[in-house]
Amino acid sequence: MKFDRSISRRWLGACSVALLATASLALTPALSQAQTRKDTVVLGMILEPTSLDPTMAPAAAIGEIVHYNILEGLTKINVDGSVSPLLAESWKMDADGKAFTFKLRKGVKFSDGSAFDAEAVKFSFERAKAEKSTNKAKGAVFNNISHISTPDAHTVVLVLNNPDGNFLFRMGENTAVILHPNSAANAATKPVGTGPYKLDNWAKGSAVTLSKSDTYRDPAAIKIKKVTFRFINDSAAQVAALLAGDIDGMPRFQSPQSLKQFQADKRFVVEVGSTAGKGIMTINNRKKPFDDVRVRRALSHAIDKKAFIDGVFEGLAKPIGSHMAPTDAGYVELSGLYAYDPEKAKALLKEAGVQTPLNVTLTLPPPPYARKGGEILAAQLAKVGIVAKIENVEWAQWLGGTFKGNFDLTVINHVEPLDYMNYANPNYYWGYDSKAFRDLAAKHSEASGKERTKLFGDMQRLIAQDAVNVFLFNASNTAVYRKGLKGLWSSSPVFANDMAAVSWQ
Repeated sequence: MKFDRSISRRWLGACSVALLATASLALTPALSQAQTRKDTVVLGMILEPTSLDPTMAPAAAIGEIVHYNILEGLTKINVDGSVSPLLAESWKMDADGKAFTFKLRKGVKFSDGSAFDAEAVKFSFERAKAEKSTNKAKGAVFNNISHISTPDAHTVVLVLNNPDGNFLFRMGENTAVILHPNSAANAATKPVGTGPYKLDNWAKGSAVTLSKSDTYRDPAAIKIKKVTFRFINDSAAQVAALLAGDIDGMPRFQSPQSLKQFQADKRFVVEVGSTAGKGIMTINNRKKPFDDVRVRRALSHAIDKKAFIDGVFEGLAKPIGSHMAPTDAGYVELSGLYAYDPEKAKALLKEAGVQTPLNVTLTLPPPPYARKGGEILAAQLAKVGIVAKIENVEWAQWLGGTFKGNFDLTVINHVEPLDYMNYANPNYYWGYDSKAFRDLAAKHSEASGKERTKLFGDMQRLIAQDAVNVFLFNASNTAVYRKGLKGLWSSSPVFANDMAAVSWQ
C-alpha cells in the first residue's frame, strides 16, 4: 500500500469470483429501471454490513457505504493509493516522526448542523483508544497515540509512542473517521458525519439509500443526489441485475466468467484494477492439531493455489505466500514456499502423529470466492486424508462466530491494507501467539529506512515459515458499470465508493 513518507505502490490486477447465468437477448432491454434520472445511482454490493460504524465493527462492507460518503477522516486515500488532505487541510511532522500537527478545514459541519472542530477529532480518537473500544485499528494505530492536544478549534496535535511511516495513510482509513460526540453512540444505525451524503434509509436485507447532505461544504461539486446500495451476493444474480437494468454498476463484480460478455456489450464498461486483499484459508492456531506447525505446513502443501485461482477467478488473481499484497511496498515474494505436494503433506501429518482421516469443519461466508473456493479446497484436502465438512454461514454468523475464534478452517479475503500487525495480537481470531513475531513488530515500529524494510521482510517470512494460515490469492478489483457513469474507482486501495466523484455524462 502507500505509506506516509514512502507513499508508493506497485499496482497490479485481480479480484472477484463466481458463477454465471447465461444472458439472453430477452434480458437486454433499455437498462432504464436503475438509472431513471441523471442525479441518481444504484450500485450492487456483495455483503450487507451488520453496522454502519466502521470505528467499532470490523466488516469492510461498512466502508463501501459510509467511507467518504457519510464519514470522513483527516486524510483521504485516493484510488491510486496516494494520500491527500480531507478534513485536515495541511499537516506537519516533527523531525523524530513522533508528532503530527494537523490544521483543520474551517466551516465544516456535520449533517446534523453541528460544527466540526478539533474537539470532535480528539473525542473520536480517544473513543478509538478506550478500553472497551472494538476499533479494529486500536492496537496498531490508536494505542500508539500517547497524547492528543487541541491548541485551538482548528488545530490537533497527535504525539505517538513510536514513529509510524504509514501514519498519514492510517488517518485516511475508515477506522479513523471523525464522529461528533453527540451522535457517535448511534453511529451503528444512524451515522452522522461531515461527508457529502447522509443516511436516508436502511432496508435490512435489501439496500441502503443515501441522499445529498444539505450541510456539505461544497454542494455544487456533488452531482449525484441519491445513491442506493443493493445487496446481491449471488454472482448470477449480479449479472441478471446488471442486464435487467436493476443496478447501474457493480464496483466489485464477482463473476469473472461473465466479463467477456460485458466487455462485448457496448452498453457497459469493464475495468480491472488492483486491491490490497489477502485471500487466505484461515487456520485456528489454538485448536489441536493445528497448534502443531507441521500440520499447518501440511495444509499449505495440500493446496494447489493455481488450481484454486483458475477455478475461482478464471486466473484473475495472484498467488501469495504471506499476509501482504503484491501491491504493497516492501512485499516479499513467498508464494512458492509451500509447493503443491500432497505426498509431502501426508508425510508431515504422519510426522505430527495425526491419524487420518482427520475430520474438520470448513466454515464458508457468503462471497462466491469463499463458497466456490471452499469446494475446491475441500476436494484438495481430501486427497491428503483431511475430510473437510463444509458449513455455509451468513455474514452476521461469520462475524459473530468464526471471527470470534469458533472455527477449524475458514476462507476469507482480508481487504484491509497493511493489517499485518494482527499477527502480533494473540487474541485475534486465528490465535497466532508468537513472541518472536511480536519482537520483530516492536523493532519494526521503531525502525526507519533500510532497517525498517528489512524487518518488514523478516515479519513476512516468519508468518510464512510458521504457516499461520494458508495464503492463497491477491484478487483484482473488477468493476462493471453502465456506459456514461463516470468516477467509480477502478482499484480498491481501501474498500470505499467515493460517490462525490461520480456523475452521469
